[in-house]
Amino acid sequence: MAFGRRLATSVSAAAAVAILAIFVFLLLNPSRKHLGWVRDSAADLVLRNATIYTSDASIPFAEAMAVRNGRILRVGSDASVQDLIGERTREMNLEGKVVLPGFIDSHVHLIFGGLQIGHLKLHGTKSKEDFVMKIEAAVKDKILGEWVFGGGWNNDIWGGELPAASWIDDITSDNPVCLTRMDGHMSLVNSLALKIAGITNSSLDPFGGKIYKTINGEPTGLLIDSAMKLVHTVIPEVSANDRRKALIKASNYALMKGVTTVVDMGRYFPGAPVDNSWQDLSDVYKWADSSGKMLIRVCLFFPLQTWLRLSDLFKDKGRSLSQWIYIGGVKAFADGSLGSNSALFHEPYEDDPHNYGLQVSNFDWLLNATLASDKAGLQVAVHAIGDKANDMVLDLFSSVKSVNEDIDHRFRIEHAQHLVPKATSRFGAQGVIASVQPDHILDDAIFAEIKIGKNRAQRGSYLFRSLLIGGAKLAFGSDWPVADIDPLRSIKTAMTRIPPGEETAWIPNESIELDDALNAYTIGAAYGCFMEKEIGSLSAGKYADFVILPASTWEELKTSLPSSVSATFVNGMQAYP
Repeated sequence: MAFGRRLATSVSAAAAVAILAIFVFLLLNPSRKHLGWVRDSAADLVLRNATIYTSDASIPFAEAMAVRNGRILRVGSDASVQDLIGERTREMNLEGKVVLPGFIDSHVHLIFGGLQIGHLKLHGTKSKEDFVMKIEAAVKDKILGEWVFGGGWNNDIWGGELPAASWIDDITSDNPVCLTRMDGHMSLVNSLALKIAGITNSSLDPFGGKIYKTINGEPTGLLIDSAMKLVHTVIPEVSANDRRKALIKASNYALMKGVTTVVDMGRYFPGAPVDNSWQDLSDVYKWADSSGKMLIRVCLFFPLQTWLRLSDLFKDKGRSLSQWIYIGGVKAFADGSLGSNSALFHEPYEDDPHNYGLQVSNFDWLLNATLASDKAGLQVAVHAIGDKANDMVLDLFSSVKSVNEDIDHRFRIEHAQHLVPKATSRFGAQGVIASVQPDHILDDAIFAEIKIGKNRAQRGSYLFRSLLIGGAKLAFGSDWPVADIDPLRSIKTAMTRIPPGEETAWIPNESIELDDALNAYTIGAAYGCFMEKEIGSLSAGKYADFVILPASTWEELKTSLPSSVSATFVNGMQAYP
């Protein structure tokens, strides 16, 4: 018996030594792909032989990346990921193809954009006749009393004449119509919609808005900014099911463009009911999250009027509601838009010499609400387009910062399109995020000089390079559906600033380099919404959200930016095509 016990002990000891030796060998030997029992330490996906731009300053470029459980495991050379390859690892030899972090669109109206996919599209309409013809065609498919929605018209394209209800009343007498200008700050409605909304000769302009009227005092059908709410409040709310479908459509469209995260500013705008964003959170986003239908990450902003409600949610849940849904903060408006002559300027419009634009929020209220929101830890974003509106918001943020000290504010100005020169350095000095949309240049380059004069436009429009020099953080976006979700086109616009049909750049000294533009769509955008620890760069530990481009080298990318992505990955899984 004793001998048997000694033999068993010796065998056990020998086995233990052998196992230990094998284990040490495996640790030192990178060629262990065939051994299944170390499978758990292997990567799910390895990209090799790639040109990886990481947006991570500590390692700007790499040639390989390993992914496990939806997160980046390692980024470096091909040799550095060799030991992470197991028998079930998917290996992709990209033959030099360029890999970038998934694009982050810093300003969209996601569900609204999804809904707009099915609405009448008026982008590029070049004449009154074309405008009327498209509306007539859309009405033919509608039943009696059904609303006709559409958007994207730009009166500047057909010479500047503003449309009127009289243009379309004869062909839309049985259907109320609401057609939004491309910038979202002006709507044309027909006489039936005016009647339903109770807008008459005696109706007064609401604060922050305007009802266009004839010299006889009759409403023309044009509503500016907060005046749009007079009609929007009588429009039947879109069903939850239709909004859910819109989310899926919009998310798939974003993935096709290489966008893996969006900052959703909601369906809220100066003329919209203030509770849309909250309805979308409960009816759409939470439904999609719980049913496994979220396809991209969303960072949500809510109307500033509801800051207390958001503060309670923030205290309860923190910034992350799930890996897909994040709390951004609150949004307000300082002015309107350039195209609607409602952006607020220090000097009057050239084509409307008595008009300086509209201040669409009471600044005493805005200051108090921003103070309270900021103190509660909520990020505050304010829409400002005109130079005076931007100065007023920068002043407001400075005042709040002097009261609420020792807080990581990351205040945002949405659009920041027209600035007095000294404002560019204020963004950097005050740590204000410039959330800007390069593709708006494609429209404004032609018409800004008409509206505010060539000197003012050339001096202060879309000052991307000056903002960077001044130390500002740029976060790029599209403002979809105002402009298309298309980061690659937007990056090209920021680099070249060449409007459609032109051969030369508009304000060329404000062009920026490729890496700066890429950073504004990746790590800069992530920083701009407090998500830089999770996304924005291809760094170990972050979510494996990335795109593959058809370009084969970095130099090719710099000289010939492709118009589309080859593939989009979210959590290390191919999401498009």
